[in-house]
Amino acid sequence: MRPRWQIDDEVRVIRNLRDDGTFPGARMGELLVRRGSTGLIRDIGTFLQDQIIYSVFFYAENRLVGCREEELIGLDEPWVPSRFEFREKVKSRAALKVGEAILVEAGAAGEIIKVVRDPAAGAAYHVHFACLPGRLFCVPEAMLLPLTPEPPG
Repeated sequence: MRPRWQIDDEVRVIRNLRDDGTFPGARMGELLVRRGSTGLIRDIGTFLQDQIIYSVFFYAENRLVGCREEELIGLDEPWVPSRFEFREKVKSRAALKVGEAILVEAGAAGEIIKVVRDPAAGAAYHVHFACLPGRLFCVPEAMLLPLTPEPPG
């Protein structure tokens, strides 16, 4: 088990980091670092002898947070920002069709199952819509809206 990064390497976190009960002074589930944030590797350790854990200092948040290797990418690797993330509730902006058949009506509620970040095409999502149990659709970001209105600002 060799670490991918070394101390003082710059990295980007690819998903939101929330307190799992181990961050001092934070509430369980509290957002610690937003996906896309960048930081500097400060220490490298292991957890349960089979997972590498990087202590990353995130500049903008002024926080040192433990991250697993799969939560990080190198600062020079392509990053595609996304509006939504795993498990968020969304609705379709317009009807979704296959051929001439409308499978999902405009405004139908769904849940993000996976975020697909394609540097050429932008963000898309695997979405499960309640109106079609058991089926997933790959939907471009432009075709989705938040299920509940986003707060201003």
